[in-house]
Amino acid sequence: MSTELRRLRNYIDGEFRDAADGRTTEVVNPATGEAYATAPLSGQADVDAAMAAAAAAFPAWRDTTPAERQKALLKIADAFEERAEELIAAEVENTGKPIGLTRSEEIPPMVDQIRFFAGAARMLEGRSAGEYMEGLTSIVRREPIGVCAQVAPWNYPMMMAVWKFAPALAAGNTVVLKPSDTTPASTVLIADIIGSILPKGVFNVVCGDRDTGRLMVEHETPAMASITGSVRAGMSVAESASKDLKRVHLELGGKAPVVVFEDTDIDKAVEDIATAGYFNAGQDCTAATRVLVHESIHDAFVSALAKAAEDTKTGQPDDEDVLYGPLNNPNQLKQVAGFIERLPAHAKVEAGGHQVGDKGYFYAPTVVSGLKQDDEIIQKEVFGPVITVQSFTDEDQAVEWANGVEYALASSVWTKNHARAMRMSKKLDFGCVWINTHIPLVAEMPHGGFKKSGYGKDLSAYGFEDYTRVKHVMTSLEG
Repeated sequence: MSTELRRLRNYIDGEFRDAADGRTTEVVNPATGEAYATAPLSGQADVDAAMAAAAAAFPAWRDTTPAERQKALLKIADAFEERAEELIAAEVENTGKPIGLTRSEEIPPMVDQIRFFAGAARMLEGRSAGEYMEGLTSIVRREPIGVCAQVAPWNYPMMMAVWKFAPALAAGNTVVLKPSDTTPASTVLIADIIGSILPKGVFNVVCGDRDTGRLMVEHETPAMASITGSVRAGMSVAESASKDLKRVHLELGGKAPVVVFEDTDIDKAVEDIATAGYFNAGQDCTAATRVLVHESIHDAFVSALAKAAEDTKTGQPDDEDVLYGPLNNPNQLKQVAGFIERLPAHAKVEAGGHQVGDKGYFYAPTVVSGLKQDDEIIQKEVFGPVITVQSFTDEDQAVEWANGVEYALASSVWTKNHARAMRMSKKLDFGCVWINTHIPLVAEMPHGGFKKSGYGKDLSAYGFEDYTRVKHVMTSLEG
């Protein structure tokens, strides 16, 4: 006897709709490998409708006062708190994440981030007026950009949706947001929550696949395209957006180096690094997955990390003892397993290296040592619960190897030597450098990288300003 699948729908111009041509895709729970819902596979007509709604709503939303936008965002934050259990349930079905960790590690920061941008809405200002030419006064205006086409990833569907819509709405833009085709459920619920607060057309959700995203980015209406995703996806978006010179905001892949010096407390570092490497099944572009450890403590560190991996548990969402759940989809499981299968002969799997169970897409906490700088698993993003370890001889080599990848999003340094920590923070070519910690984020500080990790910032006043444009106004003082 088959179970009827739940029907998810697009949210366009204040109402839920099926795709115009009726096409759908099945949505699979990665903890079970079984479909639980269908979602629209949106095409040109759906994207056109969403863009038209956002464009029609933009003038009125743009002209609201910062205080009005703040009030709306604060209501959204309150509603997220009130409906937290619904959001958790949708996200767990989306991703297979542990229920308890989703409740404690995602809902509070999401609500805080919305409230941060609610406050930021009232702090947006240009430079003070001044006379830079005799008889003329200059003013700088900060204005919203317009309609924003936004594409969110599958690793943190709820939180990345917040990172997209909150600064855009706070600045006075309107939004068309597409969730990943594998994780639309929580975004559709977010649309239901926001729809009861914002005017119709201000916030729209279009479900679909990469072709849907391409249609959004190539559409003539948006003034900005924002994506969190892979390097390949980001490059495609940048290329498509270049055809009509849309502004582009890209948060892409990462390969975070974790540089551990000989004076580090090994037990404390291993505990924190294992958590930061395996949390969310390593499906985090800032995950602590590439450890560089000083040769004098290498063996002791690897032994301790392998033990930590063996003590780390993955499993079903309702198991309170698990640190992480499944990989998001069968393709991702195949990708992670492929890295291990293709390891060179000089590499050694110290722990894990295999799928867990025969239901869902679970992969064991894994440690790989004996690696060289040009090995595939060092150079390419695995995006799974795999931590690699390399042995370095001195600070210069650590910097060279840490910077020697195409990504430049996040990094960390582990040492008790303050001067060395400061030197490393200057030399490491990454958008974030943590010292004696790895992965904490706060709404007030920017998140974003360099090189093939993309450009633009999420969170913070810097992220807020990315959703604005600057206008110079000059007026004569002579009547």
